[in-house]
Amino acid sequence: MPIRILGIDPGTNVLGFALIEADKNRIDVLEIGVVTFGHVGTEHAVKLRYIFEQVQDLIQQYRPNEMAIEAPFHGKNVQSMLKLGRAQGVAIAAGMVNGLTIAEYLPKKVKSAITGNGNASKQQVSGMLGNILHRTFEEKYFDATDALAVAVCHWFQRSRPGGSTKTYNSWKAFLRENPEKAADPQAGVQKIKKMS
Repeated sequence: MPIRILGIDPGTNVLGFALIEADKNRIDVLEIGVVTFGHVGTEHAVKLRYIFEQVQDLIQQYRPNEMAIEAPFHGKNVQSMLKLGRAQGVAIAAGMVNGLTIAEYLPKKVKSAITGNGNASKQQVSGMLGNILHRTFEEKYFDATDALAVAVCHWFQRSRPGGSTKTYNSWKAFLRENPEKAADPQAGVQKIKKMS
């Protein structure tokens, strides 16, 4: 049976998303795009609510079976990491509320699965995805191709024996291992801006 996977590259300024349907050696890209936050202001809680609602809208529209999300990388800016972790947490919550199994991948794991090199650049990841999926992606949509890379990485892990993935079957299980990612988003939202 074909499986639909929603890939998410979380962010508080731009969130990338991609939906694929995969079966055996076939991967079809159903949708790929970005959600932008410029119009919702600078308040972090408002952005978090927007992320939650937009990810829920994607799930309800495309009915994926599973969700794969990129884990925040460990950088030097603690505030940025905290905000990114919260963005990831509310995206995961949206998946959990809709009954999806969630898989989390470190950026190096995603890059390695797609290119064979855990230190590959965004351009290299996008180029290799183009080769794998026989299509071209515009450079200005690297957040979207990063989300696509997460979804494809998940399919590779899922369809190959011995693939190791960190998965959560409930919001409670996710929070138990990631208590710092809990958030209480509040306020209004707008529509998704999709890649053409």
